[in-house]
Amino acid sequence: MNLPLITDPFFYAVAIPAVLILGVSKSGFGAGFGSLAVPLMALAVTVPQAAAILMPALLLMDLLGLAAFRKDFDPRLLRMLIPSSLVGVAIGALLFRALDARTVAGIVGVFTLLFLAQRLVFPPRRDDAPPPRPVGMVLAAIGGFTSFISHAGGPPINAYLIPLKLKPLVFTATMAYLFFVVNLAKWVPYAWLGLLDVRNMATSLALLPVAPLGVWIGIRIARRIDPLWFYRFVYAGMFLTGIKLVWDGFLA
Repeated sequence: MNLPLITDPFFYAVAIPAVLILGVSKSGFGAGFGSLAVPLMALAVTVPQAAAILMPALLLMDLLGLAAFRKDFDPRLLRMLIPSSLVGVAIGALLFRALDARTVAGIVGVFTLLFLAQRLVFPPRRDDAPPPRPVGMVLAAIGGFTSFISHAGGPPINAYLIPLKLKPLVFTATMAYLFFVVNLAKWVPYAWLGLLDVRNMATSLALLPVAPLGVWIGIRIARRIDPLWFYRFVYAGMFLTGIKLVWDGFLA
């Protein structure tokens, strides 16, 4: 009898590390690395299938993140970011069939590397003014859009939050609440697009036990790490993510 889930060993060789990385990123530590999950899994399955398989794991990770950081989020930021992100999700749902997910991921990678280059060439100063709210709204919409296409919403949002110089726990909690709402909003469109089929969901359930482990590892580190090293890891994650997304989108 054929099992309804994916049985290819190579798929699990890349999917288990991908879920672990995603779980660690959900804790805030290594926040830039989360967008690597879909490109890693895309070594074995298509990008839309990888995105669909991750949905239940994302829901569990989001709930664990909310429980861990329920007192640390910035409500003012969320009131601004959530509506714009949901607009991006809606646009992603409407354009999903017409877009090549790898190209979208490649564009996100270029944007990520440009942001990092700007931070390197023009390093921030203590007295720099925070980015204006309209910039945050635009980047949140881009983040919602790219999150829907390939769960790569982190880099655009990071580009707005990093210059705000938030405390690591506030950064982490705000991202946790934002992406809980964004990921919850994807379920109906994903079902409408036919991505939440029995095989994908059965495969996701097989991967589900890995999700809490990644979140647990990340939370333990995030509550102890020095802010300087926290943001260094975010930058490192964004750099590796940018390289991987550009490679997959334009060079592979």
